[in-house]
Amino acid sequence: MYTATGLTDKDQCIREYAPLVKRIAFHMKAKLPSSVEVDDIIQAGMMGLLDASNRYDELRGAQFETYAAQRIRGAMLDELRQADWMPRNLRRDMRRIESAINKLQQRMGKPPSEADIARDLGMSLDEYQQMLFEARGAQLLYYEDFHQEEGEDFLDRYDLDSDMDPVDLLRDERFRGALIKAIEDLPERERMLMGMHYEQDMNLREIGEVMGVSESRVCQLHSQAVARLRGWLKGH
Repeated sequence: MYTATGLTDKDQCIREYAPLVKRIAFHMKAKLPSSVEVDDIIQAGMMGLLDASNRYDELRGAQFETYAAQRIRGAMLDELRQADWMPRNLRRDMRRIESAINKLQQRMGKPPSEADIARDLGMSLDEYQQMLFEARGAQLLYYEDFHQEEGEDFLDRYDLDSDMDPVDLLRDERFRGALIKAIEDLPERERMLMGMHYEQDMNLREIGEVMGVSESRVCQLHSQAVARLRGWLKGH
């Protein structure tokens, strides 16, 4: 099935690894707004799988499934980026939260609580938590982080190529080190959530069962954790 120039049987490859595409798609869908259709993500992932089958070279040493998963995720992220799936008002809300967290973190010398953040934003705790829930598609990196029109954004400090993809950025050792430190400094519950979601590949419903909270509450905590990470990285 494998040769030095790629995969010889593309149909067999599609049949064998289609479940991998669906698993990655549904895992990604759990973090996206309801307006995003999972079928669109799956279709993009299948194109990524085809691309992987054409490019794979076993002489590189990587297993095909590992290589394919990277290409599949990359294709899905490209599709989401082009679709601009998160409305501008939600991104604006996330920037407000990030700014408040960064300011309070510096003032207090510790991660601010939800009540602290809500108070700084001039809203009730319920209103703040609803904002977090609505921003449940929040990501650590956005495409426009690489192309801001004015001022230096936090990514510029790493002297990265302007055409670098977010996945490439996460491979940058300096950025990875800063990100790891930021995750370690998260409040315990949010740190556990991120570990279960991104390391153990658990969906939000499963995490809610472990933590004894609703899936919507997990969405809120995930959005807040992402806002903390972005705010911390911007401040450092």
